[in-house]
Amino acid sequence: MKKEKMEEKKKEENGFEPKIVGFCCNWCSYAAADLAGISRLKYPPNIRIIRVPCTGKVDPLYILKAFELGADCVFLAGCMEGECHYLTGNLYARDRVERLKSDLEKVGLGGRLEMFFMSAAMGKEFAVATTDLTERIKKMGPSPLNGGLGE
Repeated sequence: MKKEKMEEKKKEENGFEPKIVGFCCNWCSYAAADLAGISRLKYPPNIRIIRVPCTGKVDPLYILKAFELGADCVFLAGCMEGECHYLTGNLYARDRVERLKSDLEKVGLGGRLEMFFMSAAMGKEFAVATTDLTERIKKMGPSPLNGGLGE
């Protein structure tokens, strides 16, 4: 236990800022991120958002590539369940994320993949979710994979 506390303190002293990649649905979660910005709500600047037509189009290989290139965390943010503009795309994404989470757990990347569901009017929720995620990843420390995801 003492060793864990020392490692956590060392991470804080080094000023670790996680690199987080977010695949956001064009219709809802990207609009929620935009609303958070327009409303001047604070959320971490180390989030890199990739706008996609639908989270259902995010291939698991895109997620794995983000980790390979040095992302410390990846999240998908789609429409509310049952309200996908492409009917069931977000449900397919949810199922893929759940399968991939269990695979990532086996290779030592557990807890570094998340999925959120939000509407375009949920700017505050977007800011809170990304802030909480960033804080959690800061406590976990850098990804054990080496890579080169640029600033």
